[in-house]
Amino acid sequence: MHGQTAHHHAPKGFEEVIAVGLELPDVKVATKYDGSPVLRLRGCFLAGMASHPSAEPDTLVVRYDLEERGWLLEDAADVYYVTDYYRRWPLVLARLQRLDRDALRDLLTISWRLTASKTSRRGSPGKARAPASQRVGGRAPR
Repeated sequence: MHGQTAHHHAPKGFEEVIAVGLELPDVKVATKYDGSPVLRLRGCFLAGMASHPSAEPDTLVVRYDLEERGWLLEDAADVYYVTDYYRRWPLVLARLQRLDRDALRDLLTISWRLTASKTSRRGSPGKARAPASQRVGGRAPR
């Protein structure tokens, strides 16, 4: 923190997450069912504020690789954590006040890469999927 204090009304809130997230290609700000902002990449979740009661206040929830998450939790337990509720998903929780801008950028970039590979697998024919005519039943379920 270069001499700046966080805003008291929104402790380093989601505004900075949005600012950093929008530097990445194809990222959009959307609104969750509860009215809170989330970052999405081609419609897929990238990052948002944790809303489950098991999470601490001012916690960012970010898509993260399950296998890599253990290392991250071990490496920086003061910043990153996971609760039982979130454990089953490829996500990690981050205490926003403890994330500097570089760490935030790294975290969002990793999330972006994971989400991008997910959306490219889902959206592009030919990659790891047979053409519709060769799949059982002919049409993909909707």
